[in-house]
Amino acid sequence: MGKYIFKRILYILLVFFILSFLIYMIYNMLPVDKAAEAAQAEIKANKNLDYEERYEYWQIKYGLDGNKLERYGRWLGVYPFSDGRYDGLLQGNLGTSNQYNKPVSEVLVEPMKNTIQINIIATILALGITIPLGIFCAVKRGSKRDVAVQVGTIVGYSLPTFIIAIVFIWLFAVVLGWFPVSGMETAGSLNWSPWARFWDRMYHFALPLIVMTFASLGGMTRYVRASMIEALSMDCIRTARAKGLREKVVIYSHAWRNALIPIVTLVIGWFLGIFGGSLMIENIFALNGIGRTYYTALQGNDNEVVLALQMFYIMISLAGNLLTDIVYGFVDPRVRVNK
Repeated sequence: MGKYIFKRILYILLVFFILSFLIYMIYNMLPVDKAAEAAQAEIKANKNLDYEERYEYWQIKYGLDGNKLERYGRWLGVYPFSDGRYDGLLQGNLGTSNQYNKPVSEVLVEPMKNTIQINIIATILALGITIPLGIFCAVKRGSKRDVAVQVGTIVGYSLPTFIIAIVFIWLFAVVLGWFPVSGMETAGSLNWSPWARFWDRMYHFALPLIVMTFASLGGMTRYVRASMIEALSMDCIRTARAKGLREKVVIYSHAWRNALIPIVTLVIGWFLGIFGGSLMIENIFALNGIGRTYYTALQGNDNEVVLALQMFYIMISLAGNLLTDIVYGFVDPRVRVNK
């Protein structure tokens, strides 16, 4: 196991450096020059300054002097700036946001916190509903209730997320008036107690959570159902029933373990998606999350924020692949990750 993990970490590092180089070069092809923007802002404030001098100053400060390989090295943190310092991605410096005029790490703290909070709750709710529902449909395969659930999941799976969001906003916010249309907190709630602010935020999160949970029910339910049906048709399940084991033991101890094998990849990918944010949901409901921050940064040519989020997504994906392989080895005894 240790040898396998070590090899995979080396592979992750190699892929990380290759992708970081490609992404940095792609974004450097965009017509955005931070040094020129900073120099122009200074000239606008003080017309006595020399543009070329200020432009050179900001190039050195941002590490944009030299060729593209040198700039990439400075951004990554493996090549020194003109003053000899190493201050890049590997040193924890994600750069400075043009839009917010503050370090990228500070820009991403609050959106990341909100995204993780709402997505963890939505994922737990979705798994808590889809797994028991998928098992029930597989056990009661062909029954009226199974057919009704299948029709419902097909309808839910076919509808785009933004359509579901619009329908739910109209029903729960406009017609019934149970939840606010958008936003994360009530005006003036900053003066409330921490407990009151928490429940106010949960109240604003309720409708987005309902939409996210509903939108994920169709695909996951059908996936669990299909895996359970395949597991229940295995020879070992027939043998367990022939031995006289109780049906609950057969279903939840034997069949579910075999059905879990193909579901592991999906569930881990789902959990990793927590950190990516929900671009559609966060924009529709005006939530300050990672997805909305990423979209805003793309619109405003805030490349430092975009690059930081891209590298974060890459690390999450690479770590997810490693985690999937390790979990697979524990779930499926036929898989040996130490080879």
